Amino acid sequence: MNNATYWSVPVDHPAFAGHFPGTPILPGVVLLDTALQAIASASGIALEGCEISSVKFLSPANPGDELVIRHVISASGTIRFDIVAGMRKIASGSIAVRLPE
Repeated sequence: MNNATYWSVPVDHPAFAGHFPGTPILPGVVLLDTALQAIASASGIALEGCEISSVKFLSPANPGDELVIRHVISASGTIRFDIVAGMRKIASGSIAVRLPE
């Protein structure tokens, strides 16, 4: 992967209040939204209306985790990404976008 964004999961993130009390885990939708924002910011590609072709959640993201969101963009417009915390892979997937010609 050739591009990386770093994000420290805030221990007081509002999503932890109900997901799950006593054993907080960052919801997948928050993880994906953060990844999309990071990729859009780093690449300059507008990802509104993109298609998330595939995603696998492999390990939970916890309060205080230091996440690295890595991505690579192919010539065809597919963006492959993964999210890691140290040596632990949190999620991976691909996004289909239409690149400007």
